[in-house]
Amino acid sequence: MSQTPEESAVEAERARIASRAELLPEEAAAGSDDPEHQAEEILQESDERTLDPEATGQEYTQTSSPDQRPA
Repeated sequence: MSQTPEESAVEAERARIASRAELLPEEAAAGSDDPEHQAEEILQESDERTLDPEATGQEYTQTSSPDQRPA
């Protein structure tokens, strides 16, 4: 049975979250009560920065300013 595009997108997002929920060594050392939720939050912030770097540049400390970005 074939999946709809929506089902495929949901499945892809679940796989992305599950992959990110595998803790990095430093995250494992610090511990996480809910790696899946942590992964969702990390990926959401990453998506926001990727989709609109100009708007999020001041909001997130890991986002560079326009003059710091490579040309």
